[in-house]
Amino acid sequence: MEFQYVARSGQVPDGVVRRFFIGEAEVAVARWDGEVHAMSNYCTHLDCLLSSGKVTEDGLLCSCHGSVFDFADGEPITPPATRPVDVYPVKEEDGQIFVAIPPGVEQPGPRRRRRVGQ
Repeated sequence: MEFQYVARSGQVPDGVVRRFFIGEAEVAVARWDGEVHAMSNYCTHLDCLLSSGKVTEDGLLCSCHGSVFDFADGEPITPPATRPVDVYPVKEEDGQIFVAIPPGVEQPGPRRRRRVGQ
């Protein structure tokens, strides 16, 4: 597994979630209590963007229907979601955040739109 640069540490302050792309993968990167977490950006209930949600002490809250996903294993803590989201390894070094997406991981949700001319 290869870690790839995602953002400067300051771009994801404590209590905040942001959306980033690693190739075609869309990742929600959040920080809670100083620790950085990364998971698929799509809720397993109805593909809502988790990066539009909120960081809570329990996990990442989906803004659409209120499911909360555990940072450690992606398991839904509250319904309506019943399936976990993918969680990715993260490391933070020298003020930078890196995320590793295992090869062959299929990305859920809609595909990233390409700009005209790409």
